[in-house]
Amino acid sequence: MYFENKMADLLCEYSLNLKRGDTVEIRGEVASEPLIKACYIKLLKMGCYPIVRMSFAEQLYSFYKYAEKEQLEFIPDAHMTAAKTVKAMINIDCEINTKQLTGVDSGKIATNRKALSVLKDIMFDREAKGDFSWVIAPYPTSSMAQDAEMSFDEYSEFVFGACKLNESDPVKSWREVSEYQEKIVKLLSGTKELRITGKNTDLTLNVGGRKWINCNGSHNMPDGEVFTSPVEDSANGEMFFDVPTSFMGVSAKNVHLTFKNGRVIKAEAEKGGDFLNKMLDTDEGARAAGEIAFGLNNAIKKATGNILFDEKIGRSMHLAVGSSYPEAGGKNKSGLHWDLIKDMREDAVVYADGKKIYENGKFLGIE
Repeated sequence: MYFENKMADLLCEYSLNLKRGDTVEIRGEVASEPLIKACYIKLLKMGCYPIVRMSFAEQLYSFYKYAEKEQLEFIPDAHMTAAKTVKAMINIDCEINTKQLTGVDSGKIATNRKALSVLKDIMFDREAKGDFSWVIAPYPTSSMAQDAEMSFDEYSEFVFGACKLNESDPVKSWREVSEYQEKIVKLLSGTKELRITGKNTDLTLNVGGRKWINCNGSHNMPDGEVFTSPVEDSANGEMFFDVPTSFMGVSAKNVHLTFKNGRVIKAEAEKGGDFLNKMLDTDEGARAAGEIAFGLNNAIKKATGNILFDEKIGRSMHLAVGSSYPEAGGKNKSGLHWDLIKDMREDAVVYADGKKIYENGKFLGIE
């Protein structure tokens, strides 16, 4: 239980900064039971009120295979109450089968995501007011290790290192990350136009008046990114995403998006193009650029098939289509939020109001 206890300490004390009396929901698949138990005990010792919502293996597959339209759109009162009242949520990223949804009807997924967006909007709005916090953290499985093309032991060590749990004082290490990333936030703050160039990429975004967020382990573990939500009608140009990614377990490779006045007008992919386009039709807001971000965790060097890690790959950028973040000033709402990742290590430049600030994966004057 060494890993589990260290992770529970980090999540409850650092990421969520919980206080006595807080009600905390813990979500996770049955395979993550050891970490769920560690968090549950930690919360009890802190004087909090833990609520466990555990799912069985391949529960989502069963749901999407058999659920009818009314069931896909149904939101239980208990889930609505939790969205409105719990102080914090620990969501454990753990799947026995990461490919369980590959053959599922993507239309059903889109319908369900659209219905669930009301819960997400409630929690995002509460978060913006400081009334709610959340964190996502991994728990390794053999399936996740296979996606990363590692043995289970290698993958577990990778997770351990990416979360800085191998450091003598993980909290201190994450505070140092926060200090470094705050320099990047200061560099980007006040920027009106961001231009990203590279292979098959020349995209401009208006980020004026938007807040850059320092992702230092408070929401994701591991973390290591700086992001904002662009002005909704501002994205123009094209961006090519050469890091393989997936959404709801369905893979996409070499995605190429073309934007006009803030919306995706053309979406192509070497793999997963049909699924991508169906997801972009989830709702009115799905074709907007909801997030633009720099990946800064240099302990993550290559794609693992898990977006929790991959969007933080050092010297990368990612753009999310779909919902934006109110805390960054974003106003776009959607049941979709799909992060697409670009390797920025070669022939890549970012300009802030016409000034070169970033080249080949490094911030000029900071690194």
